[in-house]
Amino acid sequence: MPKRQSINWPAFAHSNPIPNASKIGNLVMSSVIGPRDPTTGKIPDTLEAQVKNLFLQLAAAKEAAGGAPDDFLKIEFFATDQAAGRTALNGEWEKMFPDPASRPARHTQPLPANAPALIQCAFTAVVG
Repeated sequence: MPKRQSINWPAFAHSNPIPNASKIGNLVMSSVIGPRDPTTGKIPDTLEAQVKNLFLQLAAAKEAAGGAPDDFLKIEFFATDQAAGRTALNGEWEKMFPDPASRPARHTQPLPANAPALIQCAFTAVVG
């Protein structure tokens, strides 16, 4: 059986001793990914800016894991306002996954209103 490997990428780290993602064989599952700006490390005020940062982090994650956008199997989003979150996601979603016949599963769940971010995500991917 393949050995588990921690996956991390520059400009993103958890405050707890956990990796950004974990990989066994060709299966990759992430920890929660927040919308911090990869350059400044700060969370922007607007939902739209946070969504753009999430997709920058997803791009960095797939590279770190040795994958491509087609390798994402499911992405779960967590939003303080689920309806607004879904709407804000659609533009970046269609950019990263332009083919409607080949998109990962997606689910949006509630994030507590007092969370420091308006939106976060976690993913499952099969690389290689």
